[in-house]
Amino acid sequence: MIKEVLLAIFPIVFLFVLLNFTSFKLKKKKFIQILKGFLITTVGLILFLHGVNIAYVPVGQYLGSEIAKLDYNWILIPLGFLMGFLVGFAEPAIHVMVKQVEEESGGTVRSKVLLAVVSLGIGAAVSLSMWRLLAGFSLYYFLIPGYILVFILGRKVDKMFLAMAFDNGGVATGPMCSTFILSMAVAIAAEIEGRSPLIDGFGVVALIALTPILSTLALGYIYKRRAEQKVVKVEAEK
Repeated sequence: MIKEVLLAIFPIVFLFVLLNFTSFKLKKKKFIQILKGFLITTVGLILFLHGVNIAYVPVGQYLGSEIAKLDYNWILIPLGFLMGFLVGFAEPAIHVMVKQVEEESGGTVRSKVLLAVVSLGIGAAVSLSMWRLLAGFSLYYFLIPGYILVFILGRKVDKMFLAMAFDNGGVATGPMCSTFILSMAVAIAAEIEGRSPLIDGFGVVALIALTPILSTLALGYIYKRRAEQKVVKVEAEK
């Protein structure tokens, strides 16, 4: 774990130090402050990833295994939505993304609204994955119509929302989702008769990458419609 984090952080630190002496030439105080930030980030990532692996993975496995054994295992569908929403709400990468969007959009797109929309998308993805596990149908029934809908909506929203949507789909599959949710899905597939952990257990991350794209595009479409309605209203008042 330490080796992987250092390999990820070191090139960024090296590039920053090199560019600082050749181009940036920051003041000593600011330079030291940024280096401290790199150190805190490195330690934080090591602790975070270690904690995720020793807590979230086994908890996901135990929870999935026990719920799948219940006679009323249909509860996995609403429970999957709730867990997906909460895990998405806690995903650090999503928080970073939505804050950047709010800053760059000048507050037009609120971080809280975007966080809720992406989390709802993740909740929907996990819920659909639980349904797929119980029913046993192919992942293609979600992915093909889903991406067709993405391309349709993508033509109806502003370019800002199109780019934002695909980035949200990427950050949604962070360490929280890909450890807890994935381990739970694999454990459920192992317990349900006729299901394969390899064939049916995996695929949840693919849906988690898809649904935030759809939910963000839907938000973009709503924003665009509201803007058009305001223009029509202003013109009517003239």
